[in-house]
Amino acid sequence: MQHPPHQSLQVAAVQSLQARPTAVPRPRVPARQEEDGPWHAEAVCRRDEAGLFFAPSKEPTAARLSREEAAKRVCARCPVMVACREHALLQPEPYGVWGGLTAAERRVVLARRRRRGAELRQTTGAGTIAAAG
Repeated sequence: MQHPPHQSLQVAAVQSLQARPTAVPRPRVPARQEEDGPWHAEAVCRRDEAGLFFAPSKEPTAARLSREEAAKRVCARCPVMVACREHALLQPEPYGVWGGLTAAERRVVLARRRRRGAELRQTTGAGTIAAAG
């Protein structure tokens, strides 16, 4: 069926928009753990919609907070929550709720870990110098 020229442009524009990837980033596939199999195979979130864990573009603050709380409730009942959280911290995953933590919460955890590591190195280094002197 032939469309008039202006309709053909509209059809092409709609098809172009539909072919574009969504604004929601896709989660990275975690590395396989050889001895136990992949941790993500047991994740509760595999049965929920991904939109719960990743923000749509220009999401209002109230909607984002509500969605994140719902995602955290899913995480709270997940048997692999700790493995998921560690994966997100080690990658580091820049988007979404992983292991019951938002991206902002993961940045705080990573900053604390870096500070703790620096303090430990400083303490260990000072102890070694004092013992040698």
